[in-house]
Amino acid sequence: MNAAQISLVRSSFDSVRPIATQAAAMFYDRLFERQPSVAPLFRGNMAQQGERLMAMIGAAVQLLDQPQRLDQTLVELGQRHMGYGVKPEHYDAVGGALLDTLAAGLGPAFTADTRQAWAALYAHVSHTMQAAALVA
Repeated sequence: MNAAQISLVRSSFDSVRPIATQAAAMFYDRLFERQPSVAPLFRGNMAQQGERLMAMIGAAVQLLDQPQRLDQTLVELGQRHMGYGVKPEHYDAVGGALLDTLAAGLGPAFTADTRQAWAALYAHVSHTMQAAALVA
């Protein structure tokens, strides 16, 4: 990701923070619509799961200018998710649900450039997590 993309991701995520609870609920609704087979992987309290999701996204956003720390975090996350039963095909559904949620939550502020920046971030997240799961 380049500096402009990092800036777009950070500023748009700052706009999501005030609606984090609603955004997380919307994300999971969209994920379960796209990939119903993942719903059984979530057995706990979905409000708490949403908080963890938003915290993890926030951590990734904060680490964008520290790629080694970001990748270390993503490797650990990918290995944990493999243990939860996450499969490679689930990652595309997660990415789509994320972009849909951001578009709905940000409205017109979710420009084509912002979408492209988030897509670049998620591509990196997805690739790194899946690679880590393969070697776990």
